Amino acid sequence: MLLLWREAVYYDAAATMSEAVRTMMRMDAEAAQETAAQVDAGFLWDFWYPAARSTEIRGQKLVKAMLLEVPLVLGRTSEGKVFAMRDSCPHRGIPLSYGRLDGKVVECCYHGWRFDACSGQCVEIPSLSSQDKLKVERIFAGHYPCEERDGYVWVYMNAPGTKLPEKIPAAPALTVFSDKYKITHLSCGLPSHIDHGIIGLMDPAHGPFVHQSWFWRKRGSIHEKAKQFEPIPNGFRMSPHSPSTNSAPYQLLKRITGDPVTTTIDFVLPNLRTEIDQSGKMWFSSRATVTPVRRDLCRIDFVAAWNLFFLPVSIFRIFGKIFLRQDQETMIQQAEGLKHNPRLMLIDDADRPAKWYFALKANLIESRRTGAPMVHPMDGPVTLRWRS
Repeated sequence: MLLLWREAVYYDAAATMSEAVRTMMRMDAEAAQETAAQVDAGFLWDFWYPAARSTEIRGQKLVKAMLLEVPLVLGRTSEGKVFAMRDSCPHRGIPLSYGRLDGKVVECCYHGWRFDACSGQCVEIPSLSSQDKLKVERIFAGHYPCEERDGYVWVYMNAPGTKLPEKIPAAPALTVFSDKYKITHLSCGLPSHIDHGIIGLMDPAHGPFVHQSWFWRKRGSIHEKAKQFEPIPNGFRMSPHSPSTNSAPYQLLKRITGDPVTTTIDFVLPNLRTEIDQSGKMWFSSRATVTPVRRDLCRIDFVAAWNLFFLPVSIFRIFGKIFLRQDQETMIQQAEGLKHNPRLMLIDDADRPAKWYFALKANLIESRRTGAPMVHPMDGPVTLRWRS
């Protein structure tokens, strides 16, 4: 009887262990599938993305964010340094954003595990006894490089399951041309994949239809345009040129300064569109980023700075919000059609920038896969013509 009891206990223990192993294998498989899904969602990894406004991160407040379908928790140490961690405790997966920050350490609300905010390294597990041999310092919560620029908290998103590169470039900074200037920020969500958000951002032909207004341009002002484009690293540039004659703000700037107005527009992977307008000593600089939140949701973050004495921030924000709302409403309408997976087409020359974007993205991914130099889709300067 004792032998049978021992065998029963052994088989029960073995069954329990087998079930535990199967559970762990299933969890590992699900995690691997999640990682593969994130990589295949059409996102570009190993770049900086704006996660939140700097003004949202204050005191000992923990803030939720999501980039590229990765949940993040953001905060600020007592020394003022921002940090970004994956919003998941490595113990049992509860979001760390439900915990608390004491100025240096993030504490999980479930079992009190504590992590250094600036490295993600575990510093304490309260439930461990003096006999436990677990090396706490070898445990890390997910952690991402984090910097502040131009009023944004930027997070460097390396691909799931990969190590950070040895050298990380600085987060993008808005170009300014004087020590004193005004600055403002705007944002809006778009219910679409980032690809649709980006090609909408660079689309030169929608202006007279989506943005027609008394202060910008009218549908009847459509005329043929010719702009020169040139390749730049990871992107392309609309070479310095005189802005459209049917855009009232540019013409007003020209009258005030008495000097020609020049505009330069860049697009750079993964998601940055910058525009610089200059007339004499007057300048206006802006940057728009389309940030992937989920595969069906992205966000436009827009920042602008200028030294135009006649343009108050309050007035610019009124018109800027109108522009963003017009784009947002159009993208909401487009999403209604895209959910049926219609066949789409791109035309020349108005959609050539969109074609360059898709080629740049594909070529970068291929370059990273093979280690070969990235092939730029542009051989050299080219002039595009369209009506808008």
